[in-house]
Amino acid sequence: MNTKLAALLLACLSLAACTLNSPIPDGPATAPAPPPPVVDVQAPPLPPPDEVGPLLGYHQALRRMSQGELLKELSGLGLQQRSPRVALQMGMALMLTRGGGDLARAQALLDSVGSSAEVEAAPFRPLAQLLSSQCAEMRRLYDHADRLSAQQKDNQRRIEQLNEMLEGLKAIERTLPVRPASAPQVNK
Repeated sequence: MNTKLAALLLACLSLAACTLNSPIPDGPATAPAPPPPVVDVQAPPLPPPDEVGPLLGYHQALRRMSQGELLKELSGLGLQQRSPRVALQMGMALMLTRGGGDLARAQALLDSVGSSAEVEAAPFRPLAQLLSSQCAEMRRLYDHADRLSAQQKDNQRRIEQLNEMLEGLKAIERTLPVRPASAPQVNK
């Protein structure tokens, strides 16, 4: 009976040891994950085409053009049918030409695209608004530079007048008779 009891005790201890060494679950028992939802066989809708990316590349190409090439590009754009995209391209080109009033024309074109209610203009509105604000800032800087240039010319003219007056005073001073040196008085 001792051997039977010892065998039974050994079996119980080995079972107890197995349960002590078994991993403890991290939480309550969870149910298996539900199967993934059934996916429709149709392909997902394609994202809308990027309308602005090519225009940014176009702007970089315009920046590398000479003034003659920019004018040719503008004349080519003028022959195309008016659309928000063409108006934006013309505005970009006019921003880079150095003709009188071109910056104002560019801003007017960009403002027309930026405030347009047309569906076709929707993807171009943010870019048009950004470029329009850049035009406004450039116009402000050019006006400021013109005022500074005019002020510098006026200052230069004043300096020349003052130099002429100074030379005139020097000439008058040279024509004045020399005063005799006063003799020191001796006290007696």
